[in-house]
Amino acid sequence: MRELINQLLGEFEHLLGKFSLPLQNQILTFSLLLLIILLSPIILRKFRIPALIGLIISGVIIGPKGLNVIGESLLSSSGWVKLFSTFGLLYIMFMAGLELDMQEFRRYRNKSIVFGVLTFFIPLLLGYPICRYALGLNEMASLLTASMFATHTLVAYPIVSKYGISKSEAVAIAIGGTILTDTAVLIILAVISGSDNGEINTNVLIHLGITLTIFSLIMFWLVPILARWFFSKLESEKSSHYIFVLSILFFAAFLAEAAGIESIIGAFVAGLVLNRLIPHTSALMNRIEFIGNSLFIPFFLISVGMVVDVKALVQDPWAWAIAGILTSFAILSKFSAAWITQLIFKMTGTERQVMFGLSTAHAAATLAVITVGYEMKILSIDIVNGTVILILITSMTASFVTEIAGKKLLIQQSKNEPLEGPALRSQHLLVAANELKGNELLLDFSILITDKKVINPISVVSVLDNDGEAEKRIRRSRKHMDDFIHHYSAGEISVQAMATIDHNFSSGISRVSKELVADIVLLNDDSKLNLLKRLVGDDREHLLDVCEKTVFFCQFDHSFTHYREIVVVCPPLAQVETSFNQWLERIFRMAKELNCSVEILAPQETFDKINAYKQFRKFAFDMKHTAISHPDEALQLLEQKGNETFLVSVFARKGAVSSFIGMDLLPSRMEKQLSGMDRIFIYPAQQAVDTVFGSYDDMNAGPIGVGVETIQQLSKEVSGIFRKQKKK
Repeated sequence: MRELINQLLGEFEHLLGKFSLPLQNQILTFSLLLLIILLSPIILRKFRIPALIGLIISGVIIGPKGLNVIGESLLSSSGWVKLFSTFGLLYIMFMAGLELDMQEFRRYRNKSIVFGVLTFFIPLLLGYPICRYALGLNEMASLLTASMFATHTLVAYPIVSKYGISKSEAVAIAIGGTILTDTAVLIILAVISGSDNGEINTNVLIHLGITLTIFSLIMFWLVPILARWFFSKLESEKSSHYIFVLSILFFAAFLAEAAGIESIIGAFVAGLVLNRLIPHTSALMNRIEFIGNSLFIPFFLISVGMVVDVKALVQDPWAWAIAGILTSFAILSKFSAAWITQLIFKMTGTERQVMFGLSTAHAAATLAVITVGYEMKILSIDIVNGTVILILITSMTASFVTEIAGKKLLIQQSKNEPLEGPALRSQHLLVAANELKGNELLLDFSILITDKKVINPISVVSVLDNDGEAEKRIRRSRKHMDDFIHHYSAGEISVQAMATIDHNFSSGISRVSKELVADIVLLNDDSKLNLLKRLVGDDREHLLDVCEKTVFFCQFDHSFTHYREIVVVCPPLAQVETSFNQWLERIFRMAKELNCSVEILAPQETFDKINAYKQFRKFAFDMKHTAISHPDEALQLLEQKGNETFLVSVFARKGAVSSFIGMDLLPSRMEKQLSGMDRIFIYPAQQAVDTVFGSYDDMNAGPIGVGVETIQQLSKEVSGIFRKQKKK
């Protein structure tokens, strides 16, 4: 027995030895990195830290200069981590070239060229003397670091895309400037990487000119011919298309190195060459983005964090001084470029802020330039450390500025928009219910708010688990479908009942809502949470993340004849959301059918739009207005009402123009304090993010916005106290 115990202890010690730091087992190391890629965005999302920054921070923690979980050997030129990191770096530059929107560039070509020239030369001219004399760098390091100032990544693009202003002039100019400035920076990098030990002379330039000419002929003449032939002849071989694209990517990187320049320039050129041949909304583009964002690019971001020297940041104040200087001048130079562009073309201050917000973030191209400079031993570790801090600050600043300016621009545009109701052909309700029992009132409500003139107005969808019993559940669900159709037959409403299988409820509803082109999703609300849902996100939050449609979370405990009044609570700027008229039409129809009065708790601007819509649509019911500046104020007013009042509270998804601080806590507060009141929580449809530059959707101004709005709230409270004292 003792021998058996000793043997078990020996095996246990041997197993623990596999986990000794730094990790030596390649399979274990690979699984650890995959777990970081999986869990880092999920966990850090709760702290509103973008996944891009979270992966870099993870690399700092597990790297050889952090906890030493992964040692220097795997980061060496022969290590597999370094190999995957190189793939990720090439992939970033390839996607940068692939995703550039040439049509938008042509539309505002002249203005884009002016802004591109300014946003390239101003950072370069300001940055070079700063790096040369303030930071004490040599000529080559100063030029490379200053060129890093000139790059920018459209981190904030998903914000303007969600607001529906991605086609505005300011956004198009910023995108055009991205094409020019990133290309110019890569030309500088090509010259530096092709230099002779940091020296640039006539022989170097002649050699570089010859090799680049050969490289350009192959990439811009031969490769497009080959690519067109391949895509046309093997149209049905979808997997072969992706392999072909990868082969072009890595072959272009090899050609660039053979020409004496950096491989990332070849990857960028490969993206430009294939830009016209791969539509942004195609399945091939989806595969390219999926593999890159899931595997290669996260490996690169983690490896960047592994290079950061934590001790230098902690012990050396000069490292923070470098970071402060780099960040300050990077932001100043981009603001100067946007300001001069505004003056030249007589644009508004809001348009200037949009251009500045879109162009001030440094991420993908900046990481590429700094990584190459560090590997060529041109830049020191202090510059790398400072650049990581610069990326964090500029990315958050860009998102914050763009969010504020985007709201202003959207409000200005919405003032001139005509009032109109949703077209009959666009009205389609999706009712999420797996069985009739317990959902009768929900189905009756869908009939109540539906225009009888609409053809095929309602679809009832059951989402069943995708497991070994899926087919049996589908067969059993036919009884429920018959129940749904029978229930709706009493209201003489055409209804489509269907069952579908999916891995989870939210994904199934999101997918079917797109397939059926539904405009609104109705479902019974279940606010019960367990520990796992609190960590990963509850069903309500998950549905809002994956479903772009307007969602009605409904709770009905009484029959509809019980209600005497409908109270609608709206946040500021609710009227500028793209789906404002969509949900308002349904609520007004409910008030008309039930002959209820309506009270609007909203800011004056929002009520004016609601009242104008009521008059335009000629709804005949009593409506009054109680002005509030924030939805929090509605709670106290609602507590004075009885359970004959029906509550409709409008919220917004995170990042939407009408979202507000404390929005995620307000629904639970309403549920608790108004437990006896039936209600609907409405989340208006969110403008879909364009696939172009959609990789940076997780970058938002949340952390900065929370702080700024909290300060604004505190200042408001303090000023209120002083006003009261003054009155006394």
